[in-house]
Amino acid sequence: MITVELALRLRAAGLEWHPTSGDRFVIPGREMDADVFVVSELTIDVHQAPTGPLIRFNGTTEWALDSVPQESVVWLPREGQLREALGARFRRLEPIGDGLAVVLAAPDGTEERHVDVDAERAYARALLSVLGS
Repeated sequence: MITVELALRLRAAGLEWHPTSGDRFVIPGREMDADVFVVSELTIDVHQAPTGPLIRFNGTTEWALDSVPQESVVWLPREGQLREALGARFRRLEPIGDGLAVVLAAPDGTEERHVDVDAERAYARALLSVLGS
């Protein structure tokens, strides 16, 4: 799983989130930073309110937390979502040392590698590079 820090950097770089079932997120600053929530039609869903998207907690599973504005949560994209966001620039994922490298096609026709300890973090670093260019 990517770190909250990487997720915040992706959001700041312009990665848009359209919540769907299975998406993971955290709620920072409410003494729940370590709790990872998952959007699910069974317990957590997205409601389009006049003020913007709300993440709603249904039933008794999530105690008294009824909803939270989407901008108050941090999306933790999954490997497939990060790979999809890379689009045609993605070439391959390869082992390198004790980690993994995401190999991208660079605009000049060469390849560039983005390395981290696991696939999701390597994809996140690669996407930060793409969003920053």
